[in-house]
Amino acid sequence: MESEPSPNDVPEVPARVLIVDDHPTVREGLGFRIARCPDLIVCGEAADLCSAMAEVEATNPDVTVVDIALGAESGIDLIRRLRIRDPSAKTLVWSMYPESLYAERALRAGAMGYITKQAATGRIIEAIRRVLAGEIYLSQAAANQMLRRVVGTNAGEVSAPAPTPEATLSDRELDVMRLIGSGLTTSEIANQLHLSVHTIETYRQRIKIKLGLRNGAELIRAATQWVLESR
Repeated sequence: MESEPSPNDVPEVPARVLIVDDHPTVREGLGFRIARCPDLIVCGEAADLCSAMAEVEATNPDVTVVDIALGAESGIDLIRRLRIRDPSAKTLVWSMYPESLYAERALRAGAMGYITKQAATGRIIEAIRRVLAGEIYLSQAAANQMLRRVVGTNAGEVSAPAPTPEATLSDRELDVMRLIGSGLTTSEIANQLHLSVHTIETYRQRIKIKLGLRNGAELIRAATQWVLESR
């Protein structure tokens, strides 16, 4: 259970929260939880990039909570657009995808925090409040992983876990991998990402090489399994 602010700490005007998630039940559940907090209010909801940008223009949220996967679209792309629109925009990622793979990518895109949906339920409220306060919010494990990569480890210390094969993929290659695993064809992915079919085929080839996959069938199987395991 999240801790509530003391009456003296409750602002006269609650902070506005925009929820961007392609699952209505998730938006509803988070909205219900936020409604119990006197310092927060849901100012809008959106399921995709276009409606999210429209809601931002209409409601000017104090913080936007974004999922990584918005149907066939990418929450990382939304974070980039929000930062371009307003460099001071505060966004928090709340996703089923592992923070070991996406947290650093999200922060590089401009997010101020990352929390998985598997975390204790009260932590999403704590994360929203921390981001509103201008802090970076990560789990201790994710923070440690990033620090180890920056400063390295000394002999005798516990090394960072070995990166997964997917961690070697670029942001765009990961987008293509996720869309392949979601069942989209090469042309559908090209249309979704506003790229040519030839470019998507190049990404597919790079993914196969990096993951050690022999052909397209193995790529589809691996991508589908990865998406299912990440949900």
